[in-house]
Amino acid sequence: MDTTVPRSPDLKAVQSFAEFYPFYLTEHKDRTCRRLHFVGSSLSLGCLMMLLITGNALWLLAGLLCGYGFAWIGHFGFEHNKPASFKRPLYSFMGDWVMYKDILIGRIKL
Repeated sequence: MDTTVPRSPDLKAVQSFAEFYPFYLTEHKDRTCRRLHFVGSSLSLGCLMMLLITGNALWLLAGLLCGYGFAWIGHFGFEHNKPASFKRPLYSFMGDWVMYKDILIGRIKL
């Protein structure tokens, strides 16, 4: 039996989001972390709606704080890893929304 621990991929070498997303999911195994991501993303969507309704740019700041704040609490407090947004911010942002959709349609358990 192979007892070696699989290495995480060199995120700088990842060439596509399709390569990145499986790694992204391994960084979100903890249910509380996923729940915090979901809450933060939902609040961010609400802030985006408020931005569109009011035109007040402070809603953009509030949306960013909600989304990243809840996610980072999940990573540092429950998942005990560093968010992928520190290394691959665009792919990580995309992963947040794909995971959000996957939770909504029941592909990923909340």
